[in-house]
Amino acid sequence: MPLPSSLVGVTGEPLTQPIDARWTMAYAAGLGLEARAFFDTTARGDVLAHPLFPVCFEWPLLIGARHLPAFDAMPPEERVRGVHASHRTRLHRPIRAGTPVTTRARAVQIEARRPGAYLVTRLDTTDETGEPLCTTWYGTLYRGVAVEGEDAVQADELPRERSSEPLPEASATLDVPIAAGAAHVYTECARIWNPIHTDAAVARAAGLPGIILHGTASLALAVSRVVEGRLGGDYETVREIGGRFGAMVAMPSTCRLHMADASDGVRFELSSQDGGPAIRDGYVGTA
Repeated sequence: MPLPSSLVGVTGEPLTQPIDARWTMAYAAGLGLEARAFFDTTARGDVLAHPLFPVCFEWPLLIGARHLPAFDAMPPEERVRGVHASHRTRLHRPIRAGTPVTTRARAVQIEARRPGAYLVTRLDTTDETGEPLCTTWYGTLYRGVAVEGEDAVQADELPRERSSEPLPEASATLDVPIAAGAAHVYTECARIWNPIHTDAAVARAAGLPGIILHGTASLALAVSRVVEGRLGGDYETVREIGGRFGAMVAMPSTCRLHMADASDGVRFELSSQDGGPAIRDGYVGTA
């Protein structure tokens, strides 16, 4: 069933969720982090959430028809063909545990691409007072799905383009080990469940060689190494995260992270073990 481009601009029902320290600490622990800011409740009860933690409370909207009407436009067998193609998150301020958040999702771009239908969902999250916390642009490519109607986009609702130039050859590099159970741990700690990441039979049925690591897990691991290696471990300075996903990350494996300083943060690329670009045009923007 084609994805109607007329759904661009349609906003789903808002979703309010509590963000507690148990969830934010589990997410950081699932990434293998040790920074006290994520765990030390004796210093302050509202411990810091990882800069990519918004993917946790955004996920229910990306799979719920009430919250994202575009999702209901496809039958289940087509929904499972969706792959995370691009990601942008803008943090208006650091996110901390102990506050309820309200998120609204709407389609802001639908276009036909050679592999299938490309959908960009904008997710806007506010705190209990209505003040903005973060904005995410989540790009999904539905393989083999057509688009009904002309391509549509709300250009003023999209983020500004970032540099896509190759990193300099002298960029800093380091290895990022991916454990055999990384996807299972991430699934439970993030509360993001998609069986292609944990169920080999489902992954094979979807045309994959086996279970693969979540794109957001790969991104979170890369961002963590960037912050600790290039930004002095100061996660509170992060204001923007982005990248485009490519090669699949198998488990176990070892990825290679390439980093280069920029005027407003750090640019990076993550290569899978076979050398393919798992994340390209990656960046961590600072305040």
